[in-house]
Amino acid sequence: MMLKTISERCKSVGIRMTGQRRLIITVLENSRDHPDVETLFERANKIDNKVSIATVYRTVKILKNAGILEKLEFNDGRSRFEDAVRKHHDHLIDLDTGKVIEFIDEEIEHIQKKIANKLGYELIGHKLELYGKKNDRDN
Repeated sequence: MMLKTISERCKSVGIRMTGQRRLIITVLENSRDHPDVETLFERANKIDNKVSIATVYRTVKILKNAGILEKLEFNDGRSRFEDAVRKHHDHLIDLDTGKVIEFIDEEIEHIQKKIANKLGYELIGHKLELYGKKNDRDN
């Protein structure tokens, strides 16, 4: 059986679950975006103002080192995080707003496998990040 939640995976690898750590993990599990540490801190601190930024940094580091969180770098100077156990997807980053949009495109997946095969490789994994600006269709 595959453990689905971050909390379940933490318990399975023996990560000690303090109250504040549990809160930070709940914030992560409820995030539908790709929060950085400061965003996680703000969200957790709204629920419990005793949570420190240092605790958030430590928790994220522990989860990343355990393979539970994946660190994402989108060339904006901010390290963002998402659950490492997710269905494969790619990202489109809006350069004006910083919004990260997840997408899956079977045609792109097929082309990447085709290219690897053509070069004599079996594609094991990949990471695709697209950067763009919203089209100004009014002008």
